[in-house]
Amino acid sequence: MFKIRRAKDGEPTAPGQVKIKKRSKVPGVMITQYVEELPEGMTTPDFTRKPIALTIQEGKVAIFKAVVIGNPTPTVTWVRNDGVMDEEKYTTVYDASSGECQLQMPDVAPDQADTYKCFARNEYGKAVVTAALNIIEVGYKKSRAMQESRTAVRETPEDFKKALKNKVDIEAKEVKKPEIDEKFWELLMSADKKDYESICAQYGVTDFRRMLKKLSERKIEREQEQERVVERLCNLKPIELKADGDAEFELEMSLKDPTSKIFLFKDGVMIPFEADTDVKHGLKQVGKKFVFSINGVDPDDAGLYQVEVDGVKIFSTDFKLPPVDFLVKIEDVKAEEREDALFECVLSQPLKKINWKGKNNPLEQGEKYDITVSEDMLIHSLLVKDCRLLDKGIYAAVTGLNSCNAWLVVEADSDPNSQGKKKARKTTRAGGGGADLLKIAEEQQAKILLEREKLIAKAKADMEAAAAAAAAAAAEKAKADAEAKAKALAERKKAKAETKTKTKKKAEVKAGEGDGADEAEEEEDGEEEEDVQEKEMSETKEGEDPADEEEPAQEKRKRVRAGPLVPDTVIDPGVYFTGGLSDVTAIIGTDAELVCKLSSEDCEGVWYKDGKEVTESEDICIVKDGIYRKLIIKNCKEDDSGKYRCEADGRKTEAALSVEDPPRINPDDLIEFVKPVTIKTGKDAAFKLSFVGREPMKIQWYNEGEELLEDARTRIEKSSSDSRLVLIKCPRKITGEIKIKIKNECGTIEAITQLVVLDRPTPPLGPVDIIESSSACIDFKWRTPKDNGGSPITDYILERQQIGRNSWKKLGKIGPEPKYRDADVDHGRKYCYHIKAESDQGVSEMMETDDIQAGTKAYPGAPTTLKIVSAFKDCINLAWSAPTNTGGTNILGYNIEKRKHGSNLWSLVNPPNEPIKGKQHAVKDVVEGIQYEFRVSAINISGAGEPSSPSEFVFARDPKKPPGKVIDLRVTDSTYSTLSLGWTKPTEEEGVQDEAKGYFVELRPAENTEWDRCNSTASIMTSYTIMGLKSMAMYWVRVLASNEGGDGEPQELDNYIIAMPPPVRPQFTDKKMKNFIVLKAGDSARVNFNFQACPIPVIKWLKDGHPVAKHVTVSNTDTSSQLMIPATERHDTGIYTIIVKNLVGQETSSVEIRVTDEPKPPGPVELEENVSGTVTVSWTPSPDEKKDDRLHYMITKRDSVKRSWQTVADHLFNNKFTLINIMPGRQYKFRVYTRNDMGLSKPSESPIWEVKRRKETFSLTLPATKNCSFETSPAFSVPLKMHNSPESYECYMSCAVTGNPKPHVTWYRNNISLNTNTNYYITNTCGVCSMVILRVGPKDSGDYTVIAENPLGRDECSTKLVVKD
Repeated sequence: MFKIRRAKDGEPTAPGQVKIKKRSKVPGVMITQYVEELPEGMTTPDFTRKPIALTIQEGKVAIFKAVVIGNPTPTVTWVRNDGVMDEEKYTTVYDASSGECQLQMPDVAPDQADTYKCFARNEYGKAVVTAALNIIEVGYKKSRAMQESRTAVRETPEDFKKALKNKVDIEAKEVKKPEIDEKFWELLMSADKKDYESICAQYGVTDFRRMLKKLSERKIEREQEQERVVERLCNLKPIELKADGDAEFELEMSLKDPTSKIFLFKDGVMIPFEADTDVKHGLKQVGKKFVFSINGVDPDDAGLYQVEVDGVKIFSTDFKLPPVDFLVKIEDVKAEEREDALFECVLSQPLKKINWKGKNNPLEQGEKYDITVSEDMLIHSLLVKDCRLLDKGIYAAVTGLNSCNAWLVVEADSDPNSQGKKKARKTTRAGGGGADLLKIAEEQQAKILLEREKLIAKAKADMEAAAAAAAAAAAEKAKADAEAKAKALAERKKAKAETKTKTKKKAEVKAGEGDGADEAEEEEDGEEEEDVQEKEMSETKEGEDPADEEEPAQEKRKRVRAGPLVPDTVIDPGVYFTGGLSDVTAIIGTDAELVCKLSSEDCEGVWYKDGKEVTESEDICIVKDGIYRKLIIKNCKEDDSGKYRCEADGRKTEAALSVEDPPRINPDDLIEFVKPVTIKTGKDAAFKLSFVGREPMKIQWYNEGEELLEDARTRIEKSSSDSRLVLIKCPRKITGEIKIKIKNECGTIEAITQLVVLDRPTPPLGPVDIIESSSACIDFKWRTPKDNGGSPITDYILERQQIGRNSWKKLGKIGPEPKYRDADVDHGRKYCYHIKAESDQGVSEMMETDDIQAGTKAYPGAPTTLKIVSAFKDCINLAWSAPTNTGGTNILGYNIEKRKHGSNLWSLVNPPNEPIKGKQHAVKDVVEGIQYEFRVSAINISGAGEPSSPSEFVFARDPKKPPGKVIDLRVTDSTYSTLSLGWTKPTEEEGVQDEAKGYFVELRPAENTEWDRCNSTASIMTSYTIMGLKSMAMYWVRVLASNEGGDGEPQELDNYIIAMPPPVRPQFTDKKMKNFIVLKAGDSARVNFNFQACPIPVIKWLKDGHPVAKHVTVSNTDTSSQLMIPATERHDTGIYTIIVKNLVGQETSSVEIRVTDEPKPPGPVELEENVSGTVTVSWTPSPDEKKDDRLHYMITKRDSVKRSWQTVADHLFNNKFTLINIMPGRQYKFRVYTRNDMGLSKPSESPIWEVKRRKETFSLTLPATKNCSFETSPAFSVPLKMHNSPESYECYMSCAVTGNPKPHVTWYRNNISLNTNTNYYITNTCGVCSMVILRVGPKDSGDYTVIAENPLGRDECSTKLVVKD
């Protein structure tokens, strides 16, 4: 049994629910338990495998996987931190058998990058784990988004209007400019200038001026980004394939932060690398030089490699591999058993490693296979060692997209002498190309070297020709420029001369010569300025940047505003799309339709595919249907895939068409394939199916759901258009479903047929069932064969042997029925039979029966015990069941015997020659009031068998009436698991209700509707204790009285009961409870409280009114609670309160724990005499004074006369004390101790203090007698100090006052006298006034005042006490 205890504070939907944090074995998993004690066999949810963080390229499939356990099975949900999970973008999969749950995100987008949480919940708790998804943006979108975010500015209304006016022209121009792949710019920024032309040709870029301008802008942006992480970057060497088959690229860079992380990407996907250069991707750093290497290059390594530092791109290089073909393919090898087999091939290009496969499984270097490569890396070999029959199959060599395969045929050893013996391994080797392969490889190596030399020579010639052409072009340009300059200069001189002549004539007409001179000078200055401007223009034309030629085009688009900035009329927006294109997926050979919707019927639409205009043809139909524009592509081909765009009136909409080619089967071939194949055992079965679809395709064959792999009995042939399955020497057991499954990237298709293998039937099944075994005949039957071999049983063939003879008598065929009656038997003889089953496929093995005796006396077994059906005063009805052992013959009848109670004599009920035929009987030969018991025996042909066990005693009397209800049903005691009941026996009423003979107690939980009996047999006691109840569960209880007449009416309790002891208000049972504990720092603290309460209370611990800290451990039971601090520290000091609460009430108790340490001694002690006859002792505070507010000081004194240490002051909270009565001529020494709750510290001793006695000549001069008065008014020599005291701590205040006569001192708090208040201990000793507050409370906060009064005057001193929480 278990109990569920709930805390007070919980969720609204589950009041009283607790939240217990647990730690999972898997790091990063947080478990919250809702109940304090888990039921037996139940567990909270947990993750045995948590989802890992993913960094994945945009457009790929992201899958989070986790394995969840828990009982009951948890419910799994996924959420994301920022955003809502759309069902179209997210798919959740849960496998209940394995507990694996998946969150699948096909075609991930950048906005799905987030932190995802997986929750597993059941009724006992929940578990949560998080995983991050990072999306790598690739292609044009990433750079465009980054560029827009950097260059985004706020538009003004004027800019907005200009954008509106030029919108049509700009969009029309942008349509003509194709988008350039982002990979193109990455390569250019890391390439040499000499490689620009080849890269542009590769990506089809022809506008070099625009390319150079944009490249310079991107380089500036990239350099600005790189300056954040790199101080210097140089010597960038692109990736190169080395002669040993490895590839590497290098660069030199100085990182600003040596701890910066370096990442390597291939085609936008991050790839791991290590400092060890022997792994697949390695990094070697020598000083500032970084070398990235790729070991064992294979065709999958081709792609764009990028180096990033803290997210900033540093270097990009494109790795391309020449296409690799097989000059010599591997050939079929025929080897003998335990002989080695060799496959060899020759490649067109050197490769360090290729992939070998055997029966579709990858092969690795090991004991079974030896994979070698020649020095020139052209000849690749696979050696299959110690060939066995299981090694037979297809072997393949794969180099990227190209592959070749061949058969390995292993012949069994036919030597008859070696049969049954372990065969020795042979040293011979089958297969191999020999010297021909070496010759071909040498020729190919020479050809490769020659091609390399030609490429180097061609590159040098191209460089020289380019240099010569550049020099000639430069010379021609210089000559043309010189002629243009000379011509321009002559024209300027001529214009200048004409201007001077005109100026001179104007000057003569003018009246003043000065004015004319000034104007002439101004014109000359203007001419000089024009010459300078012309010169500058010519220089600009000579050295202008190609990027500046676009400026005139931009100036041409500018228009002068002739009207208001904002027009008064509303401009018609024109035709626009009300419904855009949607992506379409079509099967190859079918029709595809792209549809969009316009706002007007009158506008024509123009269609484009990948930027090229589409026109109507036989396979392409352009339809205009009202406002709908349709593009219909008939009989789709793979070339029709692409991005389609529809443009109308300057507006456009785009969508993608994907033409897929999934596997497909011709219907006629499928009809032929599904026909069942029927063969005989040991024969071969072949299945072949043709198909079409995009390669590569994965083909799998299955038999009854189990995948078939190639072995000695299974051969699978595959090609691009068909597949063939051959099952060799088929046994009967493989009869069943044959399925082929074909899959490619576009889809999956399956086809199913049936295989029927015919065989002879298995032997009939025994043992035989004897129907009759008498002196006249033997009649028996058997079970049909377990497997009929695929054909129905036509006959059974029998033969018989008489025990004691060696001959068998053939009985012949008896038909398809599995039974036989043999009438030709001799009484008392034993016989044995052989039985065989026959079908169209042959005769089975025989089944031999046990010996069967004819005519043997075999008595039947005992029937079941008699059951008393009913009893009356003149009749008792009985019933029974037949015996399981009939003695091999039919039961002829039964004999019934009776016996009176107390007698030993049994008498037959029925006549001896008249057995009872049925299995029930009414005994009428009874006497009323007599008690009887009965037994029965079975009779067969051999006679009567053993009698059954006697029945229960029964009275021959009429049935009784059921008893009435029990009286005074009550609960006498209860616990958490038991309930004790008591009641009074029901009364008897003749003819209505008879005496009760026993009682049944029934129980029903409150949530159920059915009653369950607690006792299987009636209890004769009028009390009962129910065991095994659930703690705090609600139950309904009732009691029924019972007798021979049946059960009486039930009597229920008036109300439901709860499985718990009687309610008890919480109370502590400890006789002596500590309320103050002092501990040394570092020791463990353990506080126990014993209590009694019912129902089980909720326990809560508080420290200074707040919940205890996490490092404090609380252990609770039903009757006690323990608080434990493993290693105490000073901040654990405080008042700890336990609150025990249940439905009846609550009880609290507190204990103060003070954590301190042995006090450290005070600092040096100094002595000073301020007043004659006194000495003031002062010292440096102890280092622990600030840590312990209860720390105080004690002073001891020793003089040269008494020679013993005496305490002169204690409970000092300051660092100074004045001692009186210091006698001159004596030497004093003082010790100052630090004291706290742990005890005294080591003393700090003072130097020796002595006031020397002065000896003077005694002289007495009697002055004139005067009246001397020593009376003074009160005055405070030591005032009160400010005090800050924690709650419930002791507070000590003191001050010193002088005055004569002795002043009367009164203490006040907030102007209320405290002298008569018993909560304050006030003393006044020799003018030192002190007050002690034993337990400071919030009410003690306030202003304290001390007033001293005598007849000569009055003085006062005040301070303030602050009580901390």
